[in-house]
Amino acid sequence: MNAPSPDNENDTRPMGRRMAWLAAIALIGVLWLFFDGFEARRANPNRHLAVAPGQSSEMVLKRNPSGHYIAPGTINGQPVTFMLDTGATQVAIPARLGKKLGLRPVGPPVYVSTANGTAEARMTRIDELAFGSFVLTQVQASLNPGMDDDDLILLGMNVLKHLEFTQSGDTLVLRKR
Repeated sequence: MNAPSPDNENDTRPMGRRMAWLAAIALIGVLWLFFDGFEARRANPNRHLAVAPGQSSEMVLKRNPSGHYIAPGTINGQPVTFMLDTGATQVAIPARLGKKLGLRPVGPPVYVSTANGTAEARMTRIDELAFGSFVLTQVQASLNPGMDDDDLILLGMNVLKHLEFTQSGDTLVLRKR
């Protein structure tokens, strides 16, 4: 066999570099697909929880790495994400979500105590709030402009008081009373 001439060797180097770049881009794409949504799956291990309203009297949630119980649900038929908050007196909704969820402010502004201090909010009434198999109607809530950092809705004690909950390790079981 003949050894490649120095001229032929130089001709293949640019193609080799292009192939190396294409392989690196392909590897990045595969890793992106593999890890896409990884943080979302960790933050909300219950995001695909599917329990039809009225089908079961029990709902089992897993705690996320931050120690919170987060669950999918709906407000007036619109999908939302709830964070169970036994420290909240009532349901608290980021004000910017109000219109999307079909909520109107009612009455004058009120002052609410939050983990970040006192905030001015507006009261509203939710026609239907559902999560898992639990459905409540005519639920009082607040539209809070100080919560506009994310889309989490705090599920307060005015809803949770209708449920019995038992925590064991990283699992919370909710049952109808």
